[in-house]
Amino acid sequence: MMNLKFDDRGLITAVVQDAQTHTVLMVAWMNQKALELTQQTGEAHFWSRSRQELWHKGGTSGNVQKVQEIRVDCDADTLLLLVDPAGPACHTGETSCFFQNLD
Repeated sequence: MMNLKFDDRGLITAVVQDAQTHTVLMVAWMNQKALELTQQTGEAHFWSRSRQELWHKGGTSGNVQKVQEIRVDCDADTLLLLVDPAGPACHTGETSCFFQNLD
């Protein structure tokens, strides 16, 4: 496995993109355990910085993200998860967390 660059908190940025539409759905953080769980289960897991705990995307809502591929950027400090989402990615109910324009 590639030598990933986790930050001083043990986290790496994860950009989540719809594998079919290429829409950027969300940005989250992963620690080593979240990455391992994602690879083992085939569903996205992340680290919540606010709650300081692992979370399975869709574990409560049912809007799981089936991971088709994990890519690594050229600096090995950001991951790109290509997923098949079972529903909206955003907690607001929007398909993507990027539904607002900056005025």
